[in-house]
Amino acid sequence: MNSDHPTKRLLILVGSPRRDGNSAALGAAALQGAEAAGIAATQLFLDDYIQSFLPDLRHATAPADHYSELFLDHFLPADGVLICTPIYWYGMSAQTKAFFDRSFSHYAGQGPEPERVKQRMVGKRLGLAVASEETYPGAALGIVHQIQEYARYTHSDFVGYVHGVGNLRGEVAADPRQPLQAAAELGATFFARKYSDYRVETPRARNVWEAAPALRSTPGVLP
Repeated sequence: MNSDHPTKRLLILVGSPRRDGNSAALGAAALQGAEAAGIAATQLFLDDYIQSFLPDLRHATAPADHYSELFLDHFLPADGVLICTPIYWYGMSAQTKAFFDRSFSHYAGQGPEPERVKQRMVGKRLGLAVASEETYPGAALGIVHQIQEYARYTHSDFVGYVHGVGNLRGEVAADPRQPLQAAAELGATFFARKYSDYRVETPRARNVWEAAPALRSTPGVLP
């Protein structure tokens, strides 16, 4: 059991309209991995909270759905967020994109809420799980890049990415690259994974990984 981060909270957001689809399967695997490691994790479906897109807030109010609950009560308190989405036209699903777009209504504008929201948006750990029909490695690169840029913008750490392939519901389990196992491992190690993103001025050691301690033996004493 992972006890290094007992108070960390992982939020898994599924942006597919299918409850039994491949994106949901990746999210469920990550959830199982996180829970097995002792991490407090929750999986939510964006369809349950988002019913409309972002309007022009100068002339209309935010849609009367449950997005505020999702964003304020679940996303902001989370220490880590795993985004699970199918690949639609080489981008994320409309539900997933709307999740990011709708946040504008909370961090823009005047008053105390935008400042509180921006303070809680930064410094998270982020992960991505995508499901596609194509095995083509470049199919998901646009989504990967978008999450990378969101992480950069919010001073967050993009710590892991899983790509599973399947068309029929649940077919991702047949992917020989074993993305469900990779998703479970991502969930289990979400807060323990080493993260580095160097700049030219970044102080750093010569080695990336700490060397395992060498075994020492003393005469008459077991090593």
